[in-house]
Amino acid sequence: MTAELVRGQNHPLPHTRLEIRVSAGKAVVAGATLADEHGRVAGPEWLAHPAQPACPGVEVSRQATADHRIAVDLAVVPAAAHRVSLLLALPVAPGAPTSFGAVAAPFLAVTCPEGAAIVSYTLTGLDTESAVVAVEFYRRQDAWKIRAVGQGYAGGLAELLADQGVDRPGELVATIHETVAPGVARTVGTPPPRTTEVRHSAPAAASSAGGDHTLPGTGAPASDQGAQGPADAHPGTQGVPRPSAANQPGTAAPPGGPINYAHPRRQSAAPPSPAPAVPPAEPGRPAPPVAGDATGWSMEERLYNQVWGMFEDLARATAAYRSAVDFAETRRDQELDRALSDPRVRLTGSGDAATAARDRCEELIGRAREALDRDLGQLTAESGVVEPALPPAFARWDHPVWQAYRAPMEIPMALRLGDLHLPECPGLRIPMLMRLPLERGLWVDSGRRTSDAASLMDEAQIRRLAMDTAVIHAARLLAAYPAGEFTVHVIDPAGSGASSLAPLVHSGVLDEPPASGAQGVSAVLAKLTQRLDLVQMAVRAGAADALPPDLDTAEQLVIVNDFPHGFDDRAVTQLRYLADEGPAVGVHLLMVADREDASAYGPVLDPLWRSLLRITPVPDAHLADPWVQHSWTYEPPVIPPGSQVLRQVLTRVAEARRTGRR
Repeated sequence: MTAELVRGQNHPLPHTRLEIRVSAGKAVVAGATLADEHGRVAGPEWLAHPAQPACPGVEVSRQATADHRIAVDLAVVPAAAHRVSLLLALPVAPGAPTSFGAVAAPFLAVTCPEGAAIVSYTLTGLDTESAVVAVEFYRRQDAWKIRAVGQGYAGGLAELLADQGVDRPGELVATIHETVAPGVARTVGTPPPRTTEVRHSAPAAASSAGGDHTLPGTGAPASDQGAQGPADAHPGTQGVPRPSAANQPGTAAPPGGPINYAHPRRQSAAPPSPAPAVPPAEPGRPAPPVAGDATGWSMEERLYNQVWGMFEDLARATAAYRSAVDFAETRRDQELDRALSDPRVRLTGSGDAATAARDRCEELIGRAREALDRDLGQLTAESGVVEPALPPAFARWDHPVWQAYRAPMEIPMALRLGDLHLPECPGLRIPMLMRLPLERGLWVDSGRRTSDAASLMDEAQIRRLAMDTAVIHAARLLAAYPAGEFTVHVIDPAGSGASSLAPLVHSGVLDEPPASGAQGVSAVLAKLTQRLDLVQMAVRAGAADALPPDLDTAEQLVIVNDFPHGFDDRAVTQLRYLADEGPAVGVHLLMVADREDASAYGPVLDPLWRSLLRITPVPDAHLADPWVQHSWTYEPPVIPPGSQVLRQVLTRVAEARRTGRR
């Protein structure tokens, strides 16, 4: 699961090969230093910076950009180096900010080679500082750990390097700023980021914004049993209150509309608005629940944090109950074993001892159940006030808020993928919220052998249900984004999903009809691959203004039905490329497939399945929570029988796309 660190907190690292993703909102210089056990840099070979982008075990960018990807391989760090520090600094350029207090708080995410997030850290509390030691990796008993440092330097990068014992830091800093100056000159004068106003330019010029992953715990403390789990669906479980998270716009804006792929996990423009006051409780009774009483910058964020606070509370309460039951039963078994092993008890009869052991066990279990029922009652009451207050992106499809739906002005923090519950309280559902923009694709499993519920259906029924589920997810994504900022493509090689896709096709939310046949598959994948390459090169070079003016800068979602039917080797390679590289530049997959159908490709497709968040079209207990070892039952979203809500919402989305109005 992902741990959201606060300043001074450390965390173990499961891998030595890592990637650090930095989102800063403004162009920053990234660097790294290696230091000995005394925190001193031995020489210039222990430095990585734009003028010298690599040192043993670390490689940084040659540019000053708002988004960095820094490669770290701790296995090749010299044995004499005990610490690896990641540095961020503001470049010196006309019009550039001079202190971190004037920009959005930088956000860092440390991921493993497969892309799963390990820790994240938002550098809050900076003011006049223009350079900062963001995080450090350090050796501890032959293992590496990470610490959130956040130590800023008002004297800038020169003061920071001098503090670490670097010789002639002023000369080195001058070289660094000289190296990044050409790129900074191209970014300082770019248009301002997207505000909350919707642009009303020509409908064809679709604008976009986005951001940079948890089952309630990282993005999610969850891993899938049999496939990669939702390590992307909720905030951290490292304590309460949860860190705040809010949309933060990016900086580059090409002619066709703004590109904004910064992670929306922080905001530092204003203090959080106060949570609603909780009415006083009667003596001896818990305080009545109030919707939005968690911390956050807005009501949406407070509800988001409250939902996953409820998840954490349910996980803790259930873990405590299961632990108590396990203890009671273990002690009962031990007492029975002792009684039966005593010859005197065997001769005189062991009925009294056995009865006493069972009574004590039942008493302990009963007390544990009372405590659990008390906690469940409080959580059920809280759910009763939170569910009616949820915004559309968080709400079930039977929520009245959808009847008054209008296209939003900005992207919400998260999206509801379904519900989660545990067997101890099947009536208590916790919304499963996935952070936006998506950091990984989705896979709706259409296989019959993956769950008991699916095994009771015939193959055609489960495939139809899986495609219906994918359409519901796509509709919610379209409804969550401002008009024109989300584009959906459909690949249906055999046309088997036509009936399920009818709501998308007939409403007019698709720019193109579903692609069919091998030729249609190739055309869509080639188009998206080309867009990915262009945007990726522009972002890495800090030259978003060089993108073609007709490029669709909106977030892209491609629905793939019946994979791998209609896919040749080239198409499979392109699909894997989109799954791996697409989310970082706004291209996302939503696959409807049975993994067994792709078995002919062998293990070559295993990374593809692991990179996607597996969800099911029927309730299934496939989400394993490594935090407290629970198996959560996932329930997919459903449209109420006879309801026209999906058609109504898609019609309003299509109207907003045509007119540019909400």
